[in-house]
Amino acid sequence: MSLLERVFRLQQHGTTVRTELLAGLTTFLTMSYIVFVNPEILATTGMDPGAVFVATCLAAAIGSLIMGLAANFPVGMAPGMGLNAFFAFTVVGAAGFPWQQALGAVFISGLVFLLLSATGIRAWLVAGIPASLRSAIVAGIGLFLAIIALQKSGVIISNADTLVALGPLDSPAPLMALGGFLLIAILEARRTRGAILIGILAVTTISVVLGYVKFRGAIAPPPSLAPTLLQLDLAGLLHHDGGTPLAVLMQVVLVFVLVEVFDATGTLYGVAGRAGLLDLADGRKRFGRALLADSGAIVAGSLLGTSSTTAFAESASGVQVGGRTGLTAIVVAGLFLVALMFSPLAAMVPPYATAPALLFVAGLMLRELVDVEWSDLTESVPAALCALTMPFTYSIANGLAFGFIAYAILKLGTGRHRETHPAVWIVAALFVVRFALR
Repeated sequence: MSLLERVFRLQQHGTTVRTELLAGLTTFLTMSYIVFVNPEILATTGMDPGAVFVATCLAAAIGSLIMGLAANFPVGMAPGMGLNAFFAFTVVGAAGFPWQQALGAVFISGLVFLLLSATGIRAWLVAGIPASLRSAIVAGIGLFLAIIALQKSGVIISNADTLVALGPLDSPAPLMALGGFLLIAILEARRTRGAILIGILAVTTISVVLGYVKFRGAIAPPPSLAPTLLQLDLAGLLHHDGGTPLAVLMQVVLVFVLVEVFDATGTLYGVAGRAGLLDLADGRKRFGRALLADSGAIVAGSLLGTSSTTAFAESASGVQVGGRTGLTAIVVAGLFLVALMFSPLAAMVPPYATAPALLFVAGLMLRELVDVEWSDLTESVPAALCALTMPFTYSIANGLAFGFIAYAILKLGTGRHRETHPAVWIVAALFVVRFALR
């Protein structure tokens, strides 16, 4: 029996080394856009983009490696979309935390996440949150990403009277962003592997040809990780702006944990279920290991210098071509390490080239709205409020708070409070405390 067979039990899962290699390559191509998008988003906080690029690749490699070896799941890990936007535009941008303190919040949320996973509270929490709210959270984050993408590309601009307005579509940035978005959509509709990555590279190439971006080469040694490595500021976080540690934790860490819980857990359930892994004799045990693996990856990413690492829904593409074991995730990890050599290419990518990726991912996330119970006002009103508040207050945290509090009040006001899981009451109460401590 070969080493790979002993470690990953390929025959038991009905797969081969060749299939797992192909699945790993497919998953990497569909999620590799994060190495361009994540540095672009986190650089808005003042973080060094080169160091964030390295941290992104390393966090993805470490997370995928842990997932593959510990859980034997074909799931790729990387800094998550939505979580990086919350980090950059809400925690640092709106709330005014320095990025070092924001990394401290990611670190603490990872420890809390690890505790919740180890004790089973995480599974209890996910099971208790109503499906309508879970769907609204995903859709709301999508709307939040959409408004960021449209702003970054200049498709929408600020307006004193209407808050936002259509930008000048005769300028290069919005035109190329919209063109890149349509290209990604066409490629995805034709089931082209790596469609999002192709869209980003196509817009960047056109920008180089037209002289809007200077070509700096494609391959070079990785930049230094020093500007972000171990730069998290826990002491500063807990006493930010003279506030109490409890108030700070309620304001930042609570939201990180909640988004991580729904994002990562839902993705793991979906990908593992699609691969038929939950039906195996040891499926539930391995799923528990997967929960611990993605929790540990968050802690590792914060130490390296990036926002929360999570399981990527794009892993389903690798499952689609036959990936069934952790060897798929190991291949993903290896390819992210290879990506470290392409830092000059990442540095050339302009904001309007990553905006189409954000906008397309946002559109995919809006599909979750079909699962909202629109015929039941006690379900649909909190869901709509949750999803709409995120982009219009520029805060994922506010959307979560409005959604949970409204859900609890509507169920109570209509005499249906017994339908509400205790987890909803607890989360709603925590958000009320968060607003009271501001």
